[in-house]
Amino acid sequence: MTDNVRASGYAATAIQKTALTVGIVFLIVGVAGFIPGLTHPIEHLEAAGAGSEALLLGLFQVSILHNIVHLLFGVAGVAAAARATASRQFLIWGGVVYFVLFIVGLFLVGAPQANFIPVNAADNWLHLVLAIGMVALGLLVGRERTARTA
Repeated sequence: MTDNVRASGYAATAIQKTALTVGIVFLIVGVAGFIPGLTHPIEHLEAAGAGSEALLLGLFQVSILHNIVHLLFGVAGVAAAARATASRQFLIWGGVVYFVLFIVGLFLVGAPQANFIPVNAADNWLHLVLAIGMVALGLLVGRERTARTA
């Protein structure tokens, strides 16, 4: 029996565990964006836009909107972990969304009036890594690697 047939509970399969883990990481990052010391200077955390000068870990530009997006992705990952198909879709389509954010971010960094998320160059590269990683996990985790005979 394959993992998908044998296991049917919450986060029971490898792909469900992966979605849960990614979701938890997004939740942690979303919360971290509101914690003074991890996000500095916290007093410069704006609701949205390039005017937010707060940097998560001193590197990634964040705003309240940006942190909420991370929290929503986290909730989606935790919820998707209930079903293997939803977990795979969360990872693949989440990766696609992050690839789109990477492309859009390339234009937003030089255009503060349009940079509503906000993103900086470090965010853009992280979005590309997330895109590749999430799609790869969604396509590869839990897939059969050997041909099975009947």
